[in-house]
Amino acid sequence: MSTMTNTKTKAFTINDFRTRKEQGIPITMVTCYEYSLARIVDETPMDTILVGDSLGNVIAGYETTIPVTVEQMIYHAEIVKRGAPSKFVVIDMPFMSYHVSVEESLRNAGEMMKKTGVNAVKLEGGKDFCPVVKALTAASIPVMGHLGLTPQSVHKLGGYSVQGREEDKRKQLIEDAIAIQEAGAFSLVLEKVPASLATEISKQLSIPTIGIGAGNGCDGQVLVINDLLGMDQGFHPKFVKKYADLYTISKNALESYDSEVKGRSFPDKEHSYE
Repeated sequence: MSTMTNTKTKAFTINDFRTRKEQGIPITMVTCYEYSLARIVDETPMDTILVGDSLGNVIAGYETTIPVTVEQMIYHAEIVKRGAPSKFVVIDMPFMSYHVSVEESLRNAGEMMKKTGVNAVKLEGGKDFCPVVKALTAASIPVMGHLGLTPQSVHKLGGYSVQGREEDKRKQLIEDAIAIQEAGAFSLVLEKVPASLATEISKQLSIPTIGIGAGNGCDGQVLVINDLLGMDQGFHPKFVKKYADLYTISKNALESYDSEVKGRSFPDKEHSYE
């Protein structure tokens, strides 16, 4: 197995979320789904990893996150936690895993925590899901909230548009954020909302906000690792900054391999056994 230079920092804990907010130091989060990339993340100062149900789009090729199952989330979270054992890992509760009843929500969250060893769960929604958040936190399951563009509600929202531009929806998002905090969530993801609204919510809450497409006024940021590494040439949302172009690098490497094999220049003596 290959070795890596160890640049790990002190393990992030749930207490660090609030401490970071109090100190004004942004929290870094990356969404990751598999072992090899998780190993790389584990060797960086990155604070926390989200195993998102966006794996339905990025890994499985679904059009939405709705088909993703609890079993799929458990499988990928196990892999990520194995690759990044020193990181604080959050797992998404997928569509309909916390919608039927509080009791079923507890069973699903408990199973996901026990089988994966992750540190917290994340769920989408506002006031309607406060009873679930309260029950989970009472059962010692830390909960990260998620408001704004909530992909599991894509059909209800009518697409992946920016949320909270209208005054009534802006007010609703603020009320939902406060309610989720009061229900016991330790942090809150704000996705694809106007920067001014995200800043306002962040100032009103005592728990940290993690933004994605929500401007620089949040207490932290999250991006999907595949997006920031530039692994999808056709995905260009405004909120994504590509820090690398692994699509082109990977494509060129594969084309070189194909050419060398067909030209019989690989394997050469250096890559063959006597």
